[in-house]
Amino acid sequence: MSGRARLTLCSAAATLMAACALLPLVEPVTWLFQAVCLLALQAGVGALTRRVPLARPLTVAAQALVTLMLLTLVFARQQAVLGFVPGPEAFRHLGDLLQSGTDDVGRYAIPAPLSDGIRLMLVGGVLVIGLAVDALAVTFRSAAPAGLPLLALYSVAAGLSGGGAAWLWFLLAAGGYLMLLLAEGRDRLSQWGRVFGGAPRTRGPEVSTGATAPVRTGRRIGAVALGVALVVPLGLPALDGGLLDAAGAGVGPGSGGGGTISAVNPLVSLRDSLNVDEDRQVMSYRTSTQDTQDMYLRIVSLDDFDGTAWKPAQRHIQDVPDTFPTPVGLGGDVRRSEVRTRIAAADWYAQDWLPMPYPASGVSIKGSWRYEPVGRTLVGDHGQNTRGLQYDVTSVIVEPTAAQLSDAPEPPKALKREFTKVPESLPAVVAQTARKVTGGSTNHYEQAVKLQDYFAVSGGFTYDTQVQVGSGSAAIARFLRDKRGFCVHFSFAMASMARTLGIPARVAVGFTPGSPQADGSMSVGLRDAHAWPELYFEGVGWTRFEPTPSRGSVPDYTQTATPGLDTPTLPQPTTSASTAPSTAPSAGTTCSAQEKRLEGCPSQSAAAAVSSEDGGTPWFETLGLALSVLLVLAVPSLPMLWRLRVRTRRLGAHGRGEADAAAYTLAAWLEVTDTAWDYGIVPDESLTPRRAAERIVRMGLLDWEAAEAVQRIAAAVEQVLYAPRPRPVAGLAEDARRVTAALRATASRTARLRAVVAPRSAIRVVWAASARRAAVTARLAARKETLLRRPSGQNG
Repeated sequence: MSGRARLTLCSAAATLMAACALLPLVEPVTWLFQAVCLLALQAGVGALTRRVPLARPLTVAAQALVTLMLLTLVFARQQAVLGFVPGPEAFRHLGDLLQSGTDDVGRYAIPAPLSDGIRLMLVGGVLVIGLAVDALAVTFRSAAPAGLPLLALYSVAAGLSGGGAAWLWFLLAAGGYLMLLLAEGRDRLSQWGRVFGGAPRTRGPEVSTGATAPVRTGRRIGAVALGVALVVPLGLPALDGGLLDAAGAGVGPGSGGGGTISAVNPLVSLRDSLNVDEDRQVMSYRTSTQDTQDMYLRIVSLDDFDGTAWKPAQRHIQDVPDTFPTPVGLGGDVRRSEVRTRIAAADWYAQDWLPMPYPASGVSIKGSWRYEPVGRTLVGDHGQNTRGLQYDVTSVIVEPTAAQLSDAPEPPKALKREFTKVPESLPAVVAQTARKVTGGSTNHYEQAVKLQDYFAVSGGFTYDTQVQVGSGSAAIARFLRDKRGFCVHFSFAMASMARTLGIPARVAVGFTPGSPQADGSMSVGLRDAHAWPELYFEGVGWTRFEPTPSRGSVPDYTQTATPGLDTPTLPQPTTSASTAPSTAPSAGTTCSAQEKRLEGCPSQSAAAAVSSEDGGTPWFETLGLALSVLLVLAVPSLPMLWRLRVRTRRLGAHGRGEADAAAYTLAAWLEVTDTAWDYGIVPDESLTPRRAAERIVRMGLLDWEAAEAVQRIAAAVEQVLYAPRPRPVAGLAEDARRVTAALRATASRTARLRAVVAPRSAIRVVWAASARRAAVTARLAARKETLLRRPSGQNG
């Protein structure tokens, strides 16, 4: 195996060894087999283009082009031209997959399910790193800088995963890099003479010289460097335990004892999307009720609270039932009315979760959807989303009275235990403020109304999308102190305070009712996006409250005069959208990106995730398709590649001595005649070299320099043919290149293109194959005749 081939294999192996650090992040790990196949094809393309050879930038460009085609074949086959050529639709689909993968990364806990978006990010990332490593280590022959992309790949994976097996992934990544360095060192040494691959297998002490010393020394240096990287950081307190530390402290110090991933981080990025000038329509709907102020379109509920973030809990999902079960906790004596609503989503609105009035009792919709019974939500399956969908929803408007809410008994123990969890990291001021605000209340309903009024009216809070809030578990405490924020702050704070009082609470994300239109429909825009708390009361179920001032509508059951309550008169907002922006869980082209900003994306169970069987094309089918694509691409370019290879071999640096002067001279002459043939000057074997040179000059319209070059080569050929001892002639390769340039300069554009893409002299391959077949046939016939004669001779 040549040094360049060995280096190619080592660069691919180093990339895969570093990529193993990604294995703990996703389940299942079948994506790695796909990455191995595609990376092997990418490395093979690099090896072929370097063998031609092409210029270094062209080699990298060829690998990048093939990599893009392979990714298109695997992830955007239906949108591509001929299944592998990327077009606008394919690029759009790949972009949507990357966006979906980004959403999934923020949505799922580790290990995440292998969705199509995550699979594209993993496989595509490995191929990009592999291309960078191959280009640096093999194409540009500099293996040391190739450690930077390998380090980037390992660092991203290690920073996300951590865990007890982090040392194993580090050893693999480091071992791959050291192997790459050793392969490059061996390749460099081989250029100075004999490869230092080992001493001759001859007995005796005289053979134990320094033949294997460079390899042995390189291994020792690598082992020492690896040991230093592992051991030395342990003695440096500033490094927190060195490279093998499992990052148990979390992703950052944060404030208040928590990490930097918190309920506040999404608010900061969300604020930018809220302050847009254009309020794009998300959906429109028609409903059978005249009173639309309670027609909140709910997307998902956030019921898992860890003290720093609200997010959906992992839950089992099932097939969508024809009729949904009765909402949990809703008694038969509560007034209710059934509403039918037809909703049409915008073509650009790609939401994974289905917006519906709450509580829905039935849905008629096309596509692949699944039902989550606890939150009573529908989630898309196998990439299903709301883009351009129209669907019908039957829902119930629940109208409890203040008396029914105030007389509500204690909820079931299991439900209360789950939905009143408050982590120890929550600042004590949250519970203290809740008790202070609700002082004198005799039941949970009174406490809930006082909390709502505190935020909406009496507490002095201001709705502000430009709020600057820090990170960590002290975010709610900071909001209570500064009293500025938007709907996410208000809903998170009220739900958290309700839990400290023993009231089951969660946060809902969706849209306010929207604005009425002249045709009787309702229009829902980005600025109608909203978040609100839901509190549980036995006999009524999950009940909406509205603590955000000037947003949405305040429920009637929270404004009725009730003993023990000192409820101020609240302004009645209209059903139209407020001019002030609110949190937009779906403000982008996909809902998942906004849910991520709200910490509102679900951590689905395995049943909710995209299964591995449906995660994409099987790796063996992908490999076969990729090989077919490469074959389709390679066959038309074989004449061009063969011609480039032959030209490089003929004009290479051989033939400098008298021993092979003849071969060197004849190769240069053959290159000149074949080049002239490629440009339309068919060779005439009956002419002498001198006459053939004159013919090339005349038909090719060569200038005097190129003419002199052709004559010099022809004279050298005659010397080889007729001189007793032919002498080497210097500069024949340069003369041949000068003739090629002159022929190209005088040829038309069509002739130049044909000379490169479909050279006429490539017919020599067919002639050579035909001659070889004839020779083999002749040898076989001669051997058969010999075998037939032998028995007859023996019998005679």
